[in-house]
Amino acid sequence: MKSESIAFAIAGIVFGGLAGYMIRYTLDTTSPRPAAPVTQTASAGQGSGRQAALLDEAKVKAYESMAEREPSNSRPRVELGNLYFDAERYDEAIKWYREAHMINPKDPDVSTDLGVSYYYTNQPDRALEQFNKSLEADPKHLKTILNIGVVKAFGKQDLEGAEAAWQQVIQLAPDSPEGQSAKRALESLRAAHTGATGKPGA
Repeated sequence: MKSESIAFAIAGIVFGGLAGYMIRYTLDTTSPRPAAPVTQTASAGQGSGRQAALLDEAKVKAYESMAEREPSNSRPRVELGNLYFDAERYDEAIKWYREAHMINPKDPDVSTDLGVSYYYTNQPDRALEQFNKSLEADPKHLKTILNIGVVKAFGKQDLEGAEAAWQQVIQLAPDSPEGQSAKRALESLRAAHTGATGKPGA
């Protein structure tokens, strides 16, 4: 894509907040728990775009006890991952999501939560590798494909790769929440690229 570095800088300003929303959105919809409040993203593609929740130590102890009693049950480990993620303690979230994923490697939601956690610890390549594992379990997992676009755009500065991922989401489910998010991302990306080149986006 021509003038990609300039377009990326503009895109970061135009829809950096959208990227934070998309990453947060995927995490909040993978399990039945209240969505975290959304605040202004500190910088494009980094930070969760939300206020960190206080870690509920009582819940942590309860789920840890359950996980110890039930070594083959992925659920308490997922919930521990969720609690630590919401508190922005991503390394600890990774520990629990990884354990849950080892128990149930065919669950694309858990795999994608793990990938998003890698992204928030500045490991975009590892995030993309994990997303590929999610797609092995479900090749049409919308949240995974949406997040691939986010990580490619903001973690790898690969705007063409991001566009391809978001186009795929739209083709699979144009009216879904993920499809609508992908449309907004593409519109902002193309508008930014047009502003950088003075020509319609490639």
